Amino acid sequence: MTTQQTDQLTRSQYLAQLEDKHTAHNYHPLDVVIERAEGAWVWDVEGKKYLDCLAAYSAVNQGHCHPKILAALQEQATKITLTSRAFRNEQLPMFGKEICELTGFEKVLAMNSGTEAVESSIKVARKWGYKIKGIAEGKAEIIVCTNNFHGRTIAIVGFSTDEQYRDGFGPYPAGFKVIPYGDVDALRKAITPNTCAFLVEPIQGEAGILMPPDGFIRESFEVCRENNVLLMLDEIQSGLGRTGKMFCYEHEGIKPDVLIVGKALAGGFYPVSAVLASKEIIGVITPGDHGSTFGGNPLACAVARASLKVIVEEKMCERSAELGDYLMGKFRSLKNPAIKEIRGRGLWIGIELEGKARPYCEALKDEGILCKETHDHVIRIAPPLIVTREELDWAFERIAKVLEMKF
Repeated sequence: MTTQQTDQLTRSQYLAQLEDKHTAHNYHPLDVVIERAEGAWVWDVEGKKYLDCLAAYSAVNQGHCHPKILAALQEQATKITLTSRAFRNEQLPMFGKEICELTGFEKVLAMNSGTEAVESSIKVARKWGYKIKGIAEGKAEIIVCTNNFHGRTIAIVGFSTDEQYRDGFGPYPAGFKVIPYGDVDALRKAITPNTCAFLVEPIQGEAGILMPPDGFIRESFEVCRENNVLLMLDEIQSGLGRTGKMFCYEHEGIKPDVLIVGKALAGGFYPVSAVLASKEIIGVITPGDHGSTFGGNPLACAVARASLKVIVEEKMCERSAELGDYLMGKFRSLKNPAIKEIRGRGLWIGIELEGKARPYCEALKDEGILCKETHDHVIRIAPPLIVTREELDWAFERIAKVLEMKF
């Protein structure tokens, strides 16, 4: 690119071209280059303001750059950020105490990304199966669902039913069975004496905010109990207030054996994830079995502690429930042949279209709203939980307008 050509580009265009030239093309982002953010709003490098209706895939439920979480990050960063787990640090025990008291679980295994937490839960479940349940070595099975999304590692994409996620990455580890999402009878039939766990999302986010039949999670819990199988819920996207409860499983009145959390656990400041379970389950992991240089580091734990405190003190679960019902009602009032279905819970709404969703997301960007298509035909609406009713009204007017367009 010549200097003259560079001079003719906007800053956004120049940065987008640099990204495309020098970084892997593993995403298909909208062409907006974000420079700063506050609350529910972001600004691009040209200064245009947008309402964020994706919230970094629910990683910033507390809003962008929340001042209390920022203060915790800054304070800890001036003291110590990393010790590795070769030594103890003062933040990890307090994080463990607070997240266990909040959730009612006895033990926590701290990790970094959500994918790492899922991988960790698989290791825990298998070792529990061998050491506690008595499954023969090498025979443990984990049941998963169609349309699942639990991450991007080889093991996880190996049991995905999305061919793109699998294409070119085999061979895959064995030990997984796939059943239709929402089918309790299929779960019951798939269980054998070698089944150690059922890994499932209470709502499938990446699949397009897919809701299981009413009672599916509760009935799955009962089937797992009857068969001495661990129910492992991946609440990386659905948890921490997104659906109007602290965790989505609370809508069903049950408590899983293993809870997997991430994303909003750090309010967008730092990758923090965790696996929560009983002493018996987490206790199968002994020194040397599993680890992470960064997992449970003091900076991560300080940020996570502040992030959890903000959700509770600012009543974000209650806000999500109230505003989610309000926004869902407005969307369901739309009479538009382009809309196939509106579904969701709390401030997590999927608008399934008869056609492709990408052109609508691009048009919404031009209207000052950022959201993203998922699985081609669904627009995901998931703003930070600090969004106001007035901001949702503003967004709804523009979304309704764009949905009237023909593409």
